[in-house]
Amino acid sequence: MRRTRGMRLGLSALLVAGALAGTGAATASADEPVAGEGLLTALQQDYGLTAEQAEQRLADEAAATEIEPAARQAAGSAFGGSWFDPASGDLVVAVTDDDHAGAVEEAGARTTLVRHSEAALNTTMASIDTLAGSVGAPDAVASWQVDPRANSVVVNVVEGTESTAEVAAFLDEAREAGPVAVRTVGEAPQTFAAGTVGGDPYYTGNVRCSIGFSVHGGFVTAGHCGPRGADVFGWDRSHIGQFQGSSFPGNDYAWVSVGSGWWTEPVVLGWGAVSDQLVRGSAEAPVGASICRSGSTTGWHCGTLLAKNETVNYGNGDLVHELTKTSVCAEGGDSGGAYISGDQGQGVTSGGWGNCSSGGETWYQPLNEILSVYGLTLHTA
Repeated sequence: MRRTRGMRLGLSALLVAGALAGTGAATASADEPVAGEGLLTALQQDYGLTAEQAEQRLADEAAATEIEPAARQAAGSAFGGSWFDPASGDLVVAVTDDDHAGAVEEAGARTTLVRHSEAALNTTMASIDTLAGSVGAPDAVASWQVDPRANSVVVNVVEGTESTAEVAAFLDEAREAGPVAVRTVGEAPQTFAAGTVGGDPYYTGNVRCSIGFSVHGGFVTAGHCGPRGADVFGWDRSHIGQFQGSSFPGNDYAWVSVGSGWWTEPVVLGWGAVSDQLVRGSAEAPVGASICRSGSTTGWHCGTLLAKNETVNYGNGDLVHELTKTSVCAEGGDSGGAYISGDQGQGVTSGGWGNCSSGGETWYQPLNEILSVYGLTLHTA
């Protein structure tokens, strides 16, 4: 299919990875650096890039984020999903017919022809959600999500369980809903809360979690870290505030009021790996973009945004919908911590599998949904 490169856009000077944050997307002027030196160094280490390649990748990702809304609109009902291609630096948009390709390419994206629209895949996804909610999903069925690159709904199952009677029966019923592909993962997912230990956390009861992004009046975090009304204490055990809203399972988000001498800042912690980073907005990064996470157990780690709108099965009937999957590692106590791409906040840590020694995958609850649900305003620099 035809191919058009989008104009390169500069990122603002600082980016983030950790504890607190803000709203609204901002684009820097072309003469500003695409990132702080610390973040560029981290991306070089995590992706094996040169300094020039790291800077170019961040510029490409910023351009893709900027282009995506217009490209989606241009595709209309033919839209089959989109993702960032790091090899070419393009935003790729799947379309179900050639008639819409030209308009999408004029918006700055590259196109590829697929069979199923995103709307059709979302219908299949909803049917599998309904199936899991009514008959239950086996614990070995880790998650499922619309994958635009596969042009199907991908169901992820723990390796070695595919042929067990319970999993096979669930997959047979899932396939009746529409286009389904099956992939294997190393372990079943779990949330990343932890028992009380030292560190730089917040505490509620005997649970330690991590602060996500600063909002005016408090901060957002994971819902499984505490119920509405629960008291929250800081790293020094002084009182911060209370959970004003919390939702888990189904969702995994919450927000905590801040008072008692505490205040909010539009930054996330770099934990010495990078400098503490300013948050300038919450523009949603595309699949394929680089993304970094900050948490009170494992600090700062980076990886790739793998999938969106994924339903995750944490076992015991605890399903969480519309999470975003990454290749970034995490461990107990990192729950609630911030994910950031460029200088744009993306979400708060929900759970995953693996660890930061052997690797794994993690999911986050998208930030913009939390802001919308609770009517919050992100604290930005």
